[in-house]
Parts: sequence; C-alpha cells; structure tokens
Amino acid sequence: MKIAGHGIAVCSWSLQPANMAELVAKVRKLGLSDLQLGLVDLLHLDDKRKHLELGCLRASGITLISAMISFPGEDYSTIADIRRTGGFVPDDQWMLRRRLAREAARLAGELGINSVSTHVGFVPVPTDPGYALIRDRVRMVAEDFAAFGVELYMETGQERAGELLEFLGDLKAANVHINFDPANMILYGAGDPIEAIRTLKAHIRHVHVKDATASSKPGEAWGAEVAFGTGQVNPCLFLDALKNAGYPGPLTIEREAGMDRISDVRSAIHALERAGNA
Repeated sequence: MKIAGHGIAVCSWSLQPANMAELVAKVRKLGLSDLQLGLVDLLHLDDKRKHLELGCLRASGITLISAMISFPGEDYSTIADIRRTGGFVPDDQWMLRRRLAREAARLAGELGINSVSTHVGFVPVPTDPGYALIRDRVRMVAEDFAAFGVELYMETGQERAGELLEFLGDLKAANVHINFDPANMILYGAGDPIEAIRTLKAHIRHVHVKDATASSKPGEAWGAEVAFGTGQVNPCLFLDALKNAGYPGPLTIEREAGMDRISDVRSAIHALERAGNA
C-alpha cells in the first residue's frame, strides 16, 4: 500500500499479538505488507521457540522495514519516571541495556533489517555534567550497531528539535539518525512537530504516524495519545512537511493506547488517504 508516494506500515507492538501467527493475521487483515518489528520479546525466547516464531514471519511474505528495541524497567507512569528510568540513562542498567541493544542489532542483521529504533533516554543539556556520559554511551551503542551493518534511529520526543540536532552534530556517528514521531513531541511537551520536521529534516530516516493532544502542563504531565487524525497532528500539514523535507520513506502507523487497535490503525490509514488526496 502506498499513500502520497510513501509505503504504509504498522508497528508490531501496536497490534498486541500473542505470537507471530497472530501478528501475521492482523497485518493481513489490515491489508498491509510492511512491518516495523519489536524485538524485545524475541530476545527472551529460547532458540527453538525463536526459530519457530521467525519461521512463521519469514513464510508470511511480510516485509520487515525496521525494528525497535525497548528495555525492561523503563517506567512510563510519569514524565519524571521515564526521565529517570529511560534508555541508556540509568547507571545500574547501562551494561544490561547495551548488551540487549547489541543483541537486537545482531538479530536485525540476521533478519536483513538495516535499522533499529529506540528511545535512548533523556539527553541532558550540554552544560549538564551528565551530558558527555550519555553522548558517549549512545556513541558506543552506535559502534556496536555498526559492527552488524545496522543503523541506530533515535526516536523523537524527549528533546526539543534544536537540542536533538545539536546532539547529533556532537555525536559524530554516521549511522545514527532519527525515527520521527510527531505525537511524542506533543506528549512530552517538546515543541511543534511540524516545525521539528523542518529542523531535523536532514536526519529523518523513519517516520511514525501517531497523534496526541497536549497536557495543560507540557513537559511536566503527559499529553494523551489519540487515534491519528483526531488530535493535534494535522495530517495535511504533516504530509506536506515531510514532502518539503524530501523524506521518501515509509509511514509506519503506531498506536499505543485504545481498546480497538485494528480500527484505530484503519482510521489512521483513512486519515492519510484523505490528506494525500487533499
């Protein structure tokens, strides 16, 4: 499926499948054939079960366009909680999470996937004493990924676009790019997503289709994730900004709330179709 020149995909975790057979069935039910694959559950399977699950996926004909890794112990209860527990920030989790990220890159390489996205955690401002530590940790993870020919996609949200742009310049890692998520900018209170596309355009390699409404205390309390096309991400402006940025890649629908994910993904497809035909 293509809309406005972009392939349309879905995030595996958005469909909440019990196993690969159910995931394949749900992707087909949506009429899609492209998938961003969450790897964290696969990494914890024994070799026999992993072989069976991946065999089912390979036989499906679904195209794996990217992968994602999250980490046990990340707490999204509040913005303050995820600031403390997210990504590569916690000292007591650093070695384990680096190992998990490396295993995810290895598995992605084996599956022919050339990119893995993740939230690296809140990056401090450059004047913060902890800035250099986080920069160096992300650089080390990028080096691990490069050994398997895999790119690391930092997902937007925690930092304002200008801060993230500065961090990427300081990082100096050729295989680190952006997984752009417009809703996360709103959820975290990190700025206008359309303006952020203009700022980060040279670094955007993958895009999530997700929507949200801002909280009354941006940056302190969560906004609310909503079905795409019903929040503060204007689909027409979103597609136009990506076009003006020269982004040619897929649009991958992500839904992390709601009781009827299939319907919400379909709703996102229809909102993109309307915007693409406007």
